[in-house]
Amino acid sequence: MGLSPDNFHGLTLAVSSSIFIGASFIMKKKGLIKAGTKGIRAGSGGYTYLYEPLWWVGMISMIVGEIANFAAYAFAPAILVTPLGALSIIVSAVLAHFVLEEKLHVFGVLGCALCVVGSINIVLHAPQEKPIHSVKQVWQHATQPGFIVYTFLVLIVVAVLIFRYVPRYGHTHMVVYVGICSLMGSLTVMSVKAVGIALKLTFSEMNQFKYFETWVFVLVVTVCCVFQLNYLNKALDTFNTAIIAPVYYVMFTIFTILASVILFKDWESQSGAQIVTELCGFITILSGTFLLHKTKDMGNDASKDKDPPLVESPNHVDTPSNTDSHR
Repeated sequence: MGLSPDNFHGLTLAVSSSIFIGASFIMKKKGLIKAGTKGIRAGSGGYTYLYEPLWWVGMISMIVGEIANFAAYAFAPAILVTPLGALSIIVSAVLAHFVLEEKLHVFGVLGCALCVVGSINIVLHAPQEKPIHSVKQVWQHATQPGFIVYTFLVLIVVAVLIFRYVPRYGHTHMVVYVGICSLMGSLTVMSVKAVGIALKLTFSEMNQFKYFETWVFVLVVTVCCVFQLNYLNKALDTFNTAIIAPVYYVMFTIFTILASVILFKDWESQSGAQIVTELCGFITILSGTFLLHKTKDMGNDASKDKDPPLVESPNHVDTPSNTDSHR
C-alpha cells in the first residue's frame, strides 16, 4: 500500500524519534550507574539520578524523541508509527555494546534484524489514516464500550502489578516493570494522538482547546507519562539495557496497536490478507525479541572462552558497574 503525504510525514518523524530515544536509553543508563555510586540506586527506590547531568542529557534526548513521536501520531495511524520503534532497539543495542560494554552476541544481531524485518512488513501494509475533523470524534470513539472495557482492564492489571508483583518480583523479573510501562504506554499513545490531532487542527485555525475533552486527554498523557518514566528508570537500573529495549518495544507495540484497533477500528478498511500480513510481522518481531532474550548473556560467556562475540569492544574490562548492569 502506498504512503499518503500524511503517512510519509508520520514515517519521517517516527524514524527521527527512534534515533533520539534509542540514544537516550544509553545516556540515562550511564547517568543511573554514576548516580548509583553516590547514593541509593533507582532500582532500590532512590532518586539520586536527578542530580546527575548525564541522566538529564538522556532525558532531553528522550523528550526530543517523544516530541517527534508525538507529532508522528498526529499524521499517521498507530499501526504505522509504533512499529518503527524497532529502530531504537538497534541504536540502543549497538551503543550499549560500545558505551556500556554490554556485549551483543551474533544471535543478538540476528534478533535485532528480525525485529526490523517484522516492523517493515507491518509498515508496508499499514492502513491509511482516517480523516478526523474534531477532537470530539476521538472522544466519541474513546467512550465506546469496547475502549472503556480495555481501559479498565489496563488499570486493574497495572494496579495488581504495582501492589502485588513489584515488591516480590520487580528486581528479578523484568516483565513486571516493563509490563507497567507498556500497558500505561498504550493509553498514553491514544491520548497523545488525540492531543496531536487537536494541535494540528488548532494550527489550521480550528481551535480544539475550547473543548474540555482536549484537556482530559492532556491530563491522561501527563499521568501516564509519570508512571512510565518512574518504572522505566527502575527497569533500566536493574536489568541489561540491550534486553530492556526490545522487550519494552514488543510489549509496548502490541498493547498500543491493540488499543488503536479498539479505539480507531484501524482494521475495518483492510482486507483479510493485509491483516494476516501484519500479524506475521508481529510474529517476526516476537521471534527476534525471544532470540535476544535467550542469548542475552552469550556475549559475556563467549568473552571467557575462545569463541568471542560478534564485535569485541576495545580494552574491555569488567568493572563493578558493568557487572552490576547485567543483573
